[in-house]
Amino acid sequence: MIVFDLHCKGGHRFEGWFGSAKDFVSQKKRGLLSCPTCGNGSIEKGLSAPRLNMGAQEPKQLKQVPARKTPDMEGKDPFAVAQILYSRMLDEILAKSEDVGAQFPEEARKIYYNESPGRAIRGQATQEEHDALVDEGIPVARFPVPRSDRLN
Repeated sequence: MIVFDLHCKGGHRFEGWFGSAKDFVSQKKRGLLSCPTCGNGSIEKGLSAPRLNMGAQEPKQLKQVPARKTPDMEGKDPFAVAQILYSRMLDEILAKSEDVGAQFPEEARKIYYNESPGRAIRGQATQEEHDALVDEGIPVARFPVPRSDRLN
């Protein structure tokens, strides 16, 4: 699987996931690509950072959750669409990651330095703890997740 940074003539930027670089070229030639924001079919590939696997362990296969059907989003309020997409992304994160709570910085380091099994984790970190992880080169992302007592 390869990820390309793409953009349309309207200036919208987005990611495209393809089986290979040839797959991207083939889909572009057949007119199968379009901007998810405006529908423009004139798509170009931007500069992309490569993902290099330098001997890291392959991540464990996570339990596959059946994909939900996507309702037709065309013509809907962009804010409503964003809420739907955010909700789905949150569901995926919660279903496919382990909550390590306040131990997140410590566990992220253990995973990064191969002292713990590699897996998707989530938890809490202060801004200082987050910045320290980033400074060490540990790939983390801040993502707001509601407290579990507010999810239902």
